[in-house]
Amino acid sequence: MLDLALFAFVMGLLALGVKRPFLWVLAYIYIDILAPQKIGWSITAALPLSLIAFCAAFAGWLLADSKRGSRFTYRQFLMLLLLIYSGWTTLNADFPEPALEKWGWVWKALVFAIFLPLTLTTRLRIEAAALVMLLTAGAIIISGGIKTALGGGGYGGLHLFVNDNSGVYESSTLATIAVAIIPLALWFTRHGTIFPPDWRVKAFAYALIFACLLIPVGTEARTGLLCIAVLAVLLLRDARRRLAYIAGGAALALVALPFLPQSYYERMATIGEHEGDESASTRVAVWDWTLDYVQENPLGGGFDAYRGNSFTYDIPVVTGEGNNRAIRSEAVTDEARAYHSAFFEVLGEQGWPGFLVWMALQASGLWQMERLRRRWRVPDPPSPGKGDAEPPEAASIDIWQAPLASALQLAQIVYLVGALFQGIAYQPFILMLIGLQIGLWSYCRRRDSARVQRETRERRTAPLASDADRTGLTPSALP
Repeated sequence: MLDLALFAFVMGLLALGVKRPFLWVLAYIYIDILAPQKIGWSITAALPLSLIAFCAAFAGWLLADSKRGSRFTYRQFLMLLLLIYSGWTTLNADFPEPALEKWGWVWKALVFAIFLPLTLTTRLRIEAAALVMLLTAGAIIISGGIKTALGGGGYGGLHLFVNDNSGVYESSTLATIAVAIIPLALWFTRHGTIFPPDWRVKAFAYALIFACLLIPVGTEARTGLLCIAVLAVLLLRDARRRLAYIAGGAALALVALPFLPQSYYERMATIGEHEGDESASTRVAVWDWTLDYVQENPLGGGFDAYRGNSFTYDIPVVTGEGNNRAIRSEAVTDEARAYHSAFFEVLGEQGWPGFLVWMALQASGLWQMERLRRRWRVPDPPSPGKGDAEPPEAASIDIWQAPLASALQLAQIVYLVGALFQGIAYQPFILMLIGLQIGLWSYCRRRDSARVQRETRERRTAPLASDADRTGLTPSALP
């Protein structure tokens, strides 16, 4: 039944896209995040759903969708540049077969992220894309949150929809995404229009946020705890009652402490002691190796270049208990260890050129969202109609652009914190998030451009109106 339900839902969504091609874009977002073809086992698994939705989204936009408002921006150019350069390094990779395997999904993620902003030309479309991303990731997160609350979970033991430790379903990646979407969920409790923010929407959003906070506990991902701490500090920026926010957060943390499993405490205790943890020690050794590697290969080694690493490092080993406790150093040799950091992942695979492009993509996103946050705190009122004493619906203006820009900025910062310790430089969900940022930026720029044109017209017609008032003639009657 589950397989049939997934198949019917996807097919229904694709069928609706015949009348509204933009729905095919939403269908691809849903399929790419949830991966229903991995959840199903017969019909759903037999069809290339991702490829079908991918082609339908592009064909629908090219053939049937309006291109009005579509713009190719600077950040899309950066992603295109990264795509081209990644293709070149793949052709010259140190390990061609693994590089081609990774290229097989990276290019699709980059192409769709470049394409997505071209379709986000209205507020409704921007909100719809954000909502589908939130609810699709939320389906995975709610499932994991329920299992955690019922006593399941543990490092590597939180079973989700699929038994596949990759993509969104990888524990640390899911923990990072779960924390990153919290600001977006909060935005929908205040500014959503598809589901107006009544008590039902708010109750669901707060329950989803609670599930998001449970995911780092259920996965025991150390990165998730760091992301929560960073987000808690960042939310102070927009908090209206900061003292109440701090007190509430501290009280919530104290209440939660007795319910956390002992294994969670033990794993979190290794955050500050990387020398005593083999996993953390390996990461430091890989990062050192990557820095040495790019000195000799400044253009990078292509995808999965880490397979060429080999290093020996010492870790302390504790033996005995109590007064007989002794610590000795033990040499460990490791090979082909992954980067465990998006920054070093890009640096090792794409060299300094790709790293600079990727960093420019991230930095420009933070800068653009900050500009929108400051610019749209108080929006421009709509132009008054003919004979109106004040702008129509002036009292109902919804200041939604700045809060959405702030939510997307906070989500990106959380991602960058998580990316310090995970190789998620090309994570499709995050690239879609970048596409949302670009779509919002383009939308607001169009609004600004329209405002400038309107003000220019008003300045030009003002002298004519003044002459008409003095002479008693209408502007159209003036020479």
